[in-house]
Amino acid sequence: MHLLRSRLGILIMAIACFINFHSNAQQLDPILQDLIQKGLSKNHQVKRYQLDADLANTDEKMAKAVYLPKVTLNGSYTRLNDDITFDENTQNLLMSTQKLLIKEAIGIPFNTPLPAGVPLTEAQNLQNKNILKSSVDLNWVLFSGFAVKNGVKASQHKAASMNYLSLAEQDKVALKIIETYDQLALVYASKSALTTTEDYLKEQTKFVTKAIENGLATPIDLKKIELAQLQMAGKFLAFEQNKTLLVEVLHQLTGEKKETLALLHPKLDLIGNDTISNTEKRNEIKALEEVDQALQFKSKMVKSNFIPKVALQGHYEFIEKDLSLLDPIWYVGVGAKWNVFDGNQTRLTNKKVQIESDKYKDQITEATEMVDLSIIKSELDYKAAIQNAQIVHKEIELAEETYLMSREQYKNNLIPINVVLDALKDLEQANFKLQNSLFQQRRAVTALLHAKGILKY
Repeated sequence: MHLLRSRLGILIMAIACFINFHSNAQQLDPILQDLIQKGLSKNHQVKRYQLDADLANTDEKMAKAVYLPKVTLNGSYTRLNDDITFDENTQNLLMSTQKLLIKEAIGIPFNTPLPAGVPLTEAQNLQNKNILKSSVDLNWVLFSGFAVKNGVKASQHKAASMNYLSLAEQDKVALKIIETYDQLALVYASKSALTTTEDYLKEQTKFVTKAIENGLATPIDLKKIELAQLQMAGKFLAFEQNKTLLVEVLHQLTGEKKETLALLHPKLDLIGNDTISNTEKRNEIKALEEVDQALQFKSKMVKSNFIPKVALQGHYEFIEKDLSLLDPIWYVGVGAKWNVFDGNQTRLTNKKVQIESDKYKDQITEATEMVDLSIIKSELDYKAAIQNAQIVHKEIELAEETYLMSREQYKNNLIPINVVLDALKDLEQANFKLQNSLFQQRRAVTALLHAKGILKY
């Protein structure tokens, strides 16, 4: 009886802590926190969202890079079938003009033949047939019509959206690991309740054995207790099977070694939070809002197609001797491009962006409504868990008193052993209900914290 009352006292203390848990805020078990962090590092969907965020950040850098000057080095060799020269009439004209200029320079009348021995220069080729070129080009966008500015903003909001989606996925991973860890704790708690019942059966076995020796009980009573013990062994086997399964699930979620997980002995400690009345915007909604913002800047970027763009262009030739007579050695210029009409492509593209934005706005409204509903449900589950704890408290008291009374009645030959075993089974069930009540409390608090966007791990 002393053993029974001692165990019952521990259970009642747990119930008392449960009813007042909100005044004793507790953090998650450090081992559980470590498992969650390992699970977040292992989860593939979280990694994909983070990679998507990196892609968006890269798009932002690429957009900014539009304003950086682009310098290109060029080199080429070309061989024509022949030199490009002036036609014969033009060459004769150039030669005659050269003679006239020489005569004028030395003071000879223009109709006097040019003295022999005066050197003349042949007209240069327009382009030699062997062409070797080496040059550098500069292209520098000076003004993009705000396309770069809006593109950068769109990429920033897209990256933020991916980061929020990653956080939302992390919440899901954390919730799954917490639930599995708590299920493992519940399995261990059930083993504890089974051990308590097993101890009671051992006490009852000793009593019945002694009673048989004194002629106060029959061997049938002892066989009934032995049957109850065999049934208890089956429950212990189920415990081992459930433990193995949950260890496997935790291994899949976290990547932790099974041998290490098998050594864990989690307990259903009560969790609370002093800030449970606070509410923050969920990451899922933040992600949708960031996507909508990205689409707004994308729309502005599309509209900027009709704003003039300005760019600078430069060119310099390193090899002059192979240039044609018409090729410049270098040039620098500033140009503008103004798209006046593009066949309604910009207008239709912008319309598609706006339709997509409206779709996300509708998703934000729906998600907000669903979050509000989940908060109400979680609060109701939270209150129900507290109420259920009080009910379990009374059930345990009643089961204990019934068992003690039936045991005394059996000792006085007032009832059969079946009634005692049934009372013991009821006490065992009450103990299971207590552990399950603690499990449900943790589920309710965790769900409420997640629904309110304040789940910390």
